[in-house]
Amino acid sequence: MTQPPQPPDQPGFGPPPEPEPPRLEKPSQPEQPQQAPAAPQAQPPGFGPPPEPAQPSAQQPPSAPGGPDLSKTPEPGYGYPQAPQPPQQSPQAAPQTPPPAAPVPGGPQTPPGYGYPQQPPAGYGYPGQPQPGQPGAYGQPQQPYGQPQQPYGQQPYGQPYGYPHPTVPMQPHPGQPGGGRKGNATLAIIVAAVVAIALIIGAGVWYSSAGGDDEKKNTANSGDGGGTKGAEGDGSGGATTGGDEKAPADPSAKVLFQVPAPKVPKDTTTIVTSGSWMTDKVYAKSGVAEVVGYDAAKGSELWTLDLPGPVCEASDHVTEDGRTAIIYKPKMPTKTDPQSCTQVAAFDLATGEKLWSETARTGTQEISFNNVTVSGNTVAAGSTSGGAAWDIASGKALWAPKTSDACYDSGYGGGPKMVAVRKCGSYEQRQLHIQTIDPKDGKVLSEYKMAEGIEYAAVVSTDPLVVAADVGDSAGDGSGISDFFSIDNKSGELRTRISAPGEEFAARCDGITRIEHCSGLAVGKDRLYIATEEHEGTGDGYSRTNEVVAFDLSTGKQTGQRADAGDGYTIVPLRMDGDNVIAYKRPPYDKGGQVVSIDGGSFKETKLMENPAEKSVRDVEARMLPQHAEILYAQGRLYMSDVYASELSSGDKEYLAIAFGTG
Repeated sequence: MTQPPQPPDQPGFGPPPEPEPPRLEKPSQPEQPQQAPAAPQAQPPGFGPPPEPAQPSAQQPPSAPGGPDLSKTPEPGYGYPQAPQPPQQSPQAAPQTPPPAAPVPGGPQTPPGYGYPQQPPAGYGYPGQPQPGQPGAYGQPQQPYGQPQQPYGQQPYGQPYGYPHPTVPMQPHPGQPGGGRKGNATLAIIVAAVVAIALIIGAGVWYSSAGGDDEKKNTANSGDGGGTKGAEGDGSGGATTGGDEKAPADPSAKVLFQVPAPKVPKDTTTIVTSGSWMTDKVYAKSGVAEVVGYDAAKGSELWTLDLPGPVCEASDHVTEDGRTAIIYKPKMPTKTDPQSCTQVAAFDLATGEKLWSETARTGTQEISFNNVTVSGNTVAAGSTSGGAAWDIASGKALWAPKTSDACYDSGYGGGPKMVAVRKCGSYEQRQLHIQTIDPKDGKVLSEYKMAEGIEYAAVVSTDPLVVAADVGDSAGDGSGISDFFSIDNKSGELRTRISAPGEEFAARCDGITRIEHCSGLAVGKDRLYIATEEHEGTGDGYSRTNEVVAFDLSTGKQTGQRADAGDGYTIVPLRMDGDNVIAYKRPPYDKGGQVVSIDGGSFKETKLMENPAEKSVRDVEARMLPQHAEILYAQGRLYMSDVYASELSSGDKEYLAIAFGTG
C-alpha cells in the first residue's frame, strides 16, 4: 500500500525540499495518420523514466485518465471498479477526438520526508534499502514469536510529505475532422439550440434555489464541500445522523502551542513516547518516563505523572469519567539491561493521578505485555506469554485468559465491546479465534474461527466487529492487510469478507503485537471507510492525490461513495463523528494541512480547519506523518504528536507535539 522508508542516516533526511522545475522534454511526435489515432495507453504510477509514446492504431480505444477508476460499483468485496468501455461507433458516425493521454510518472525517486520514527536501540537493525517497485523490509517474512519485533512506527510508508512528482506530459493527438460542411452546419445549429435551452433552464434553477441555505452551512453535517466531489447518496435509503463537530465561520487555524522534543537519556538512542489523549480542558502526552497534562488551549503544564521507566504502549480508549491505561517499564533501559514492559497502570486525565499500578505472572515469571486496552471499566493487557484484566478504578484483578500449550490470548480490542484475538495451534498450523468477551469476567460470548494459516489479525473495530489480516502474506507491501472480515458480535458468524489489495488501498494495521493499531481507515454506520493509495492528480500532471471510499459491512460491496482529497492533498480518515467521517488532509509542500468532515450520506466535505502555510509551521507539521503520528481532532482543535524521542537530530528545532486551533 505504501513504499518503505529509507533509514534516517540516508541523504535527504530532513524537511521536504522546495520542488525542482519539472523536466519538460517531450517525446518525439509520431507522424500524424490520416484517420483519428488513439491516445497512448496511460501508465500506472511507478519509478523510472517515462516510456516512449505508443504507436497510434486505428483499432486501439482511447485510454482512461491516470489513477484508479472509482466511478463504477465493483463486484462484491474487491477493490476499485473497472473503467466502463467506450461505446462502439457506427460506420456513419464521425470519428471522435480521443481524450488527452494521462501523464506518465517519472523522475528520480525522492527520499522520505523527515519525521518518521527512528530505529530503536542496539539489536534492531535498519531495514535494507528498498529497490524501486519492490516491497520494503516490513514486507519480508514475519519474525517468529519469541524474536524481537520492530516497534510501532517502524513500518514503511509512502511518498515524502508534499513533494511533487515530476512527469513528462504526453501530447494528445488531434482528431481527424469528420463529415462535410453541411453536417457541421447542422450540428452547429443543434448545439446552439441546446445551449440556449440549457441557459434558460439553468437560470430558472439557480433563481429557485438561491438563498435560504446559508443557515445550513455552519455545521459539518451540511455537506458544504466547497466544490469537493461526492457520491449521490449512500444507497442506504435512510437519513444520516450528524456529529458534534461544527464548521467554524472561519476555518483558518493558528498554532496554539508546541511541545519541544525531550532529550533522551545518556547512552540511549530512542525512547518510545506512545500515548496522547484529549478532553475539553486537557491535552495529555507521553514523554520520556512521564505523562504530562497541558492546558488544551494554552499549552501550559497542568500536571505531570512521573514514571520510573518509559511508556511502552497506551490505550486509545478513555472511560466516560476520563480514565485510561498505559504499559511502562519499571526502570530506565540501558544497553546491558533493556528492561521489559511489565507494569500496567491506570490514571486520571483530569488530574494526572495514578490510580494503581499492577503486574501479572505466568508461573514465577512476570509477563511482559505487548498491548493494553480499555472497555467499560476494565483494563486488559495481552502478550504472547499471557494476559490479565483489572478494574480501572481500583486495580482489582478481574480475570486472566486460560492458557495451554495449544492456545493463548495475543491481545485485546476495546471500546464499545471487548474482543480477544486468541491464537491456537502450532506456528505452521495457526488458527485465530476472534472472541467477543464480557469485560467484567472474561466469559466468551461469541467466537469466529479464521481459516488456518492466518498468523496475525488486528482488531479494527469492536462494534461493529471488523478485523484485518494479511491472508497468505498476499498484501506484499508491509501493510498487514489483504482482507477485512466483518463478523457478527452476537452469533460469531462471518457476515462478509472484503478484499483490499495492497496496491489499491493505503490502510495499514500492526496485528503482530499492537492488536488495535490501524491507520488510514474508520468504521461506523455499518461502513468501512478506507483511504486509497496515492496516484497522479488530474491537474497539471505533477501532483499526487487519493480518495476515501466506503464498503458496506453487510454485503462487502463498495457503496459508490468517494471523497476526493484534491490535487496535491492526501486524505486519511481519523475517526467517526456520528455518521460522518473526520479526516485529515496531508497538504502539498506549499500549504497547510486540513481537517474535513465527510457527510455520511452525500459524502460531501466540509472544511473544519486549515493550518497555516508558513514554512516554519509546515516543517513541523510535515514531520507528523499520518501513518505513524498520533493525530487527534475535536471541537476546533487539532493535536499532532510523535511516538518516539531520539538523539538523532536534523539540526533544526524538533517538537514532540504541535496544537492548532480555530477561532
